[in-house]
Amino acid sequence: MNSAATHLPLIRFGHFRVVPEIVAIGTSTGGPEALQDLLPQLPADLPVGVIVVQHMPRGFTGPLAKRLNTISAIEVREAEHGDFVEAGKVYIAPAGRHITVAQHGTISELKTKICLSDLPLGTLHRPSADVMMLSVAEVFGRYSCGIILTGMGDDGLKGMSAIHDAGGITIGQDEASSAVYGMPRVCAEHGILQGVFPLSQMKEQILHALRRIEKNERNGSATSLRP
Repeated sequence: MNSAATHLPLIRFGHFRVVPEIVAIGTSTGGPEALQDLLPQLPADLPVGVIVVQHMPRGFTGPLAKRLNTISAIEVREAEHGDFVEAGKVYIAPAGRHITVAQHGTISELKTKICLSDLPLGTLHRPSADVMMLSVAEVFGRYSCGIILTGMGDDGLKGMSAIHDAGGITIGQDEASSAVYGMPRVCAEHGILQGVFPLSQMKEQILHALRRIEKNERNGSATSLRP
């Protein structure tokens, strides 16, 4: 995408062969306000889990999650090590810990487990959107939906690139609605976003990607499309 601030119509279903099984959101400066706008719009029966990396000092992500939970229909909580990612829940990475996902269980009953760690060392941010999204891309591949919201710097570029390269959905916030147009800008400039939208349209795009309006390619089956 050449124009970082282009508003596109709903991404057409024909662009994607599968329905996402997870939504990964990365944000920084202006993020609490953006999340306060976006998350209360999501329905309680959202068919996937959502993982959020918000850059904040230690001690602030817990209160943020509690505040968002009180104003949202969907459940919002600060992630804990060992949590299983469940549909209709938002997991906010705790400040000071990296968050990743891993598969857990048998082939017939795979679950997604949250892992918190101080590793890798040397990242500018902890938690890092890149670390989280790289993990999501590795586990879910083309069944991932990555969203990059307002924020300073370039955290999320590597992770969003991985989701894009795996065939997942990548969406960015536009400049006009961003408090700081840094993280979405670098993703747009690298041509890895399939859509750039104002924050007011994000909920619609998420629900559209999850096929909340039309049945998916397998006659409406709600089972996993991953092998």
